[in-house]
Amino acid sequence: MPIKKAAKKYIRVTKRKTLKNKAIRGVFKNAIKKTQEAITAGKTEDAKKWLKVAIKALDKAVQKKVVKKNTAARRKSRLNKMVKKMTKK
Repeated sequence: MPIKKAAKKYIRVTKRKTLKNKAIRGVFKNAIKKTQEAITAGKTEDAKKWLKVAIKALDKAVQKKVVKKNTAARRKSRLNKMVKKMTKK
């Protein structure tokens, strides 16, 4: 256990930030998962809808500094690539 007052405060702050970040991360991870499920199921419209949600969630996560810009760009690119590949068939 921390002894100094500042260290105790830092523990509280970290706990609060962790909860906030987990919530934000959960939103985009769920959207990505739903997109991939729609792709494997062959549901084009659902995949496109969830892709939009995933992109929006990733952009918000970048804005709030939960994920880095390039990580979000890579994930968006890969998802978009999968959806486009699916719609060509």
